[in-house]
Amino acid sequence: MIEKPSFSLTRSVVIAARPATVFRYFTDSERFAAWWGKGSRIDPRPGGEVHICYPGGVTAGGTVVELAPDARIAFTYGYDDPAKPIARGASLVTVTVAEHPAGTLVSLVHDVPDETTRDEHVPGWRFQLSLFANVVANDAFRDVDLLIDRYFSAWNAPDAKTRADLLLEAVSENAPFHDAFACVEGRAELADHIQATKIHMPGLALRRAGTTRHCQGTALVDWIATGPDGATKARGTNVFTLSPGGLVAGVVGFWAPPD
Repeated sequence: MIEKPSFSLTRSVVIAARPATVFRYFTDSERFAAWWGKGSRIDPRPGGEVHICYPGGVTAGGTVVELAPDARIAFTYGYDDPAKPIARGASLVTVTVAEHPAGTLVSLVHDVPDETTRDEHVPGWRFQLSLFANVVANDAFRDVDLLIDRYFSAWNAPDAKTRADLLLEAVSENAPFHDAFACVEGRAELADHIQATKIHMPGLALRRAGTTRHCQGTALVDWIATGPDGATKARGTNVFTLSPGGLVAGVVGFWAPPD
């Protein structure tokens, strides 16, 4: 293990995914490359190689020093280009992951030889951890369209039992739902609200319109409401908050102005 330098850069980010989902990006070369760039790889064991290929052609890397599954990894880091400020393997990167109410807290410490080098790497790690959060969240919610469709299917369910089953599979227990006609809290109240719409707007059906737009645990979804004759009665956009466990954790609905 290299001698620990005197200067440390610290950075943390919360990712909308479970710790095990996050940590596999340090144990799976394909996922590691999806984060860093094509050709990057990692051998997830003490002494294993870390090789990073940045999209611009710069290469860097080092060696895994410590690995605690789903909790912590440390590896040496530096560049292959001798003109760069850190030689390959001449600094230490330590990453820890821990459960967080919104998913996973990822904390990074980069120990470097001097203050200038530390300051130069601040924007780089800010970008790389932001990219990491996005790549992991997109992986965690790769089936988000199916989740949203299940949610809308609950609105269209013909009976309370089917509706309850669909909501159980799609919505967190305490998820709020807010729009121009509702301010309800939790899955049970949402089921009651949906039942009320069946009485006051019989035959109305909701469906997703287009592909879900997702970013780091928040999804933007356009919707259309049609009547029994199939004619469009309303349309709008929902903002979904997604839970680390893959369910809808909250919804805010916006109705488009009438045509």
